[in-house]
Parts: sequence; structure tokens; C-alpha cells
Amino acid sequence: QVQLVESGGGLVQAGGSLRLSCAASGSDFRINAMGWYRQAPGKQRELLTAITSGGSTNYADSVKGRFTINRDNAKNTVYLQMNSLKPEDTAVYLCNANVRHCTGIYCYSNDYWGQGTRVTVSS
Repeated sequence: QVQLVESGGGLVQAGGSLRLSCAASGSDFRINAMGWYRQAPGKQRELLTAITSGGSTNYADSVKGRFTINRDNAKNTVYLQMNSLKPEDTAVYLCNANVRHCTGIYCYSNDYWGQGTRVTVSS
């Protein structure tokens, strides 16, 4: 099992910045990709960005140029730097990790989710 713990959410004025962190802990695992999603009230969960173990990234159009994802593989932690925040960025932000587990020669992958951290952007 893997636990993901997010931090860094809060209240910020439009145009401001926040940095979210997501730390993974557990035993006998290797993280493949990590990503950030968000869910606003009444809306579907939205994939914002993801990063592979090799550092390749992709971004949703809604955050491209404003948000940056990076990860520290040694710490099993992924970060989301959010700049030029807008009121429409208000949501609960969730971390996701696709994790590989191996027992002997048998390997499988699971997706894990953090509990979410709330971001509120005031106008």
C-alpha cells in the first residue's frame, strides 16, 4: 500500500501563487507516473498535469503556461507550482500516483489518490 499526502493549499488572491506538494510513502513500491487533478463543485474531475519517472510532462490547456509540475524521485514527492491564479482555479486539488508493486516475479500497478487539498482564489 502507498499513502499520498498533499499539502500547500489555501486562500490566495487572483494573480497570486501557491505551491502544492504530494509525498508518497509505503513499502516495496516504485512510482511510475504522478499527476495532479482538480475537482470544483458541480464539475467533473479534471486532469491538470502529469509527470513520468523520466521527467516527461504534459499539461491541460487550462493551466499550460501557468502551472509547473516537478518531482523529487529520491523523496517520492511531486510538486505543483501554480502562478497567475484565477478564481476559476478554485477547487480541491488531488494528487494521483501510478505505482508498480512486485512480489517475486509477479508485478502489477495500482493507482493511488491523496485526500485532496483545497485551493480558493478570490477575485
